Amino acid sequence: MRTGNRAGVTITGSAGAPVRAAAAGNVAYVGSGLRGYGNMVIIRHSSNFMTVYAHNRRLTAREGANVRQGEQIAEMGDSDSDRVGVYFEVRHNGEPIDPLRMLPKR
Repeated sequence: MRTGNRAGVTITGSAGAPVRAAAAGNVAYVGSGLRGYGNMVIIRHSSNFMTVYAHNRRLTAREGANVRQGEQIAEMGDSDSDRVGVYFEVRHNGEPIDPLRMLPKR
């Protein structure tokens, strides 16, 4: 689902469900300093790609840490949102791209 003018998707679920890193990388940001995103984790995967995980209940990743694909980085929540879920965004060279192109087919 698109959210406003953002290019990410909201993945709904249960409060407290694990939020896992989409790919290995380095945790570039952990916090709630960007209005409208709530508790957020940003992972840098290369010099060109980053992923954003927002609206979490609890953040378990630590800034500067290296994470593996599938490693838990947060717990799903509704911080700065009206429903439980995680807002997921992929950025290439700083610009948001359609994350559905990057996710495996179900």
